[in-house]
Amino acid sequence: MIYVSPLSAVEDAIRKLQPSHLVSLLDPETMIGTPRGIAPARHLRLGVNDIAEPLHDLVPPGAEHVSSLIDFVRGWDQQSPLLVHCWAGISRSSAAAFIALCALNEERPEIEFARLIRARGAHAHPNRLMVRIADELLARQGRMSAAVEALGPGRAVWEGEIFSVPVRPGAA
Repeated sequence: MIYVSPLSAVEDAIRKLQPSHLVSLLDPETMIGTPRGIAPARHLRLGVNDIAEPLHDLVPPGAEHVSSLIDFVRGWDQQSPLLVHCWAGISRSSAAAFIALCALNEERPEIEFARLIRARGAHAHPNRLMVRIADELLARQGRMSAAVEALGPGRAVWEGEIFSVPVRPGAA
């Protein structure tokens, strides 16, 4: 399973879910250290701001960040959960979960994963820049971006709730 969480729920989620791998997507100034219960080598820390277009003084998600995410999830053995989080658990983390599903299930349609993310997290609003970059890196020919655009905005909240998606939809 892949779990998507806001930062405020990470410590509790680690205790309850016992994930083997953690992805932190936070702006560089608020990046956390590796929490107890996670091996440092199994913690991917991506210091990016939650922006969909480059803005001065902010760090946009770039190809190097998304490529690191793809490599990290492909290296995950899937024996224990993967936990991804950002500040609010709405945009960067839901994009990371969507990207992970697409990277780990190359033969499945992107719209299936976008709908699954939204069905499990009504507030999910994947970061479009991260998705656009992943779309190129995974050679999905615009289908990832189109799938996320087709969702429209998620339910408006200040902070998302933790939700999960199966790595192999249909098998779970």
